[in-house]
Amino acid sequence: MAAIKIDINDLMDRSGVNFGTSGVRGLVADMTDEVCFAYVTAFLQYLQQQKLIAKTTKIGIAGDLRSSTPRIMNAAAAACLNMGFEPINAGNIPSPAIALYGLKHSIPSIMVTGSHIPDDRNGIKFNTPLGEILKPDEEGIRAQQVTVPKDLFLNANLIQTDCLAAVDTNAETNYVQRFIDFLPPNCLQGQQLGLYEHSSVSRDCLKSILQKLGANVTSLARTDTFMPVDTEAIRPEDITLAKQWSEQYKFDCIISTDGDGDRPLVSDEKGNWLRGDVAGILCAKYLGAESVITPVSSNSAVEKSGYFTEVIRTKIGSPYVIEAMQAAAAGSGKHVVGYEANGGFLQQTPLKQNDNILSPLPTRDAVIVPLAIILLAKQEQLTIAELLMTLPQRYTHSDRIKEFSTLLSQKIISKLTKGDMDEQNVTIQSYFNMVGEPKSINTTDGLRITFKNNDIVHLRPSGNAPELRCYTESDSQQQAEELNIKAIDVLRNFSKLS
Repeated sequence: MAAIKIDINDLMDRSGVNFGTSGVRGLVADMTDEVCFAYVTAFLQYLQQQKLIAKTTKIGIAGDLRSSTPRIMNAAAAACLNMGFEPINAGNIPSPAIALYGLKHSIPSIMVTGSHIPDDRNGIKFNTPLGEILKPDEEGIRAQQVTVPKDLFLNANLIQTDCLAAVDTNAETNYVQRFIDFLPPNCLQGQQLGLYEHSSVSRDCLKSILQKLGANVTSLARTDTFMPVDTEAIRPEDITLAKQWSEQYKFDCIISTDGDGDRPLVSDEKGNWLRGDVAGILCAKYLGAESVITPVSSNSAVEKSGYFTEVIRTKIGSPYVIEAMQAAAAGSGKHVVGYEANGGFLQQTPLKQNDNILSPLPTRDAVIVPLAIILLAKQEQLTIAELLMTLPQRYTHSDRIKEFSTLLSQKIISKLTKGDMDEQNVTIQSYFNMVGEPKSINTTDGLRITFKNNDIVHLRPSGNAPELRCYTESDSQQQAEELNIKAIDVLRNFSKLS
């Protein structure tokens, strides 16, 4: 059989399909079957080298609702078969559902998804039998050289045969049951909930969970055309729709997720979407967490609240949160959780309530967040809007400049951080003079500037697309949004001068 050898580092350079903050992503046109086959082969080969796959012959595979996902799932299955493994087709289910399935059965799993990015892009997330791949695993995969049999492919790199068996529903069933078994029966009785379904792969299992717990659920805006819903940069039309739906239906809240169901959207009763890092604080409080891990970009209300014995900050990206959770949990006996500014919630240790155990799920999950917030509000006899007012009032906003090269982003950050502290302050103040004098600079991930009036501007190149993200924090939502607009204007002008 004719075969070619592929170096994964070389493949990254020539294909444009690269590792980002979570798995590999690229343009669909670049994610040919051969490219996807090579990446999955490298993943499995790495697991064999690390002796993480010796006791199983099965690999779980799932995907989101993008038009390109079935083809890429098939390419992943072909790679599994070629390596001597049995691909289990878990169908179209959320990323955390296939990860949970892998953890439960001690098998690797693969999720085909581009999360919130547009339909002309897609990606592949990899999970070892122990959970989501971390940065050392990524380096190990990138270092692989793989052999790809050319006879498998037609022109345009298409796999010649269907390699996926019929859908096995066990992964979805287990995911739904995880929440049903943990929470009290009918705990959502009387709740009027809107479910913004759009093209989220979570829409059916999320509706099932809410209804099984007693809620009255109204489905909203289901579509068969993929919509790139980003929980960190909520579209203006989604802001308007949520307020219209709340007024029309008198919901207690509206719930949604991004495309692959690992990042939540939760509104209050007025249709105002909660920021993901605020939702994470409330979720962690309801679950009785002691140690909370969150990226440097998250709202500082988590420290100011005093709810937790320990708050640890990391670089942005679930692998960094997971590494820090593992370290915090090691021998400590603490209840350790993590969350990101996008709302994705991670759980490192078992959590117990009412004699029921919520098993660990150390990958981003969207479902636990709205459930916890609704139940916390109910427990404290408050509406969600009232519950938010019990937190320290710090407000965040985020936006992005699209089609902004990573190289240009890095150039701007380098310019602002050049020299000693005094030189940095002068440079920053000259560009951000509408804010004031810098008080501190954090370069854990990008550049996070805290000014003397406690306003915060955080700049970071996206790990998934050619975008520059800008996060801001201030004493009111209006100030945070105005600060964000001003900061992005500064960056646009700065880019013209660079």
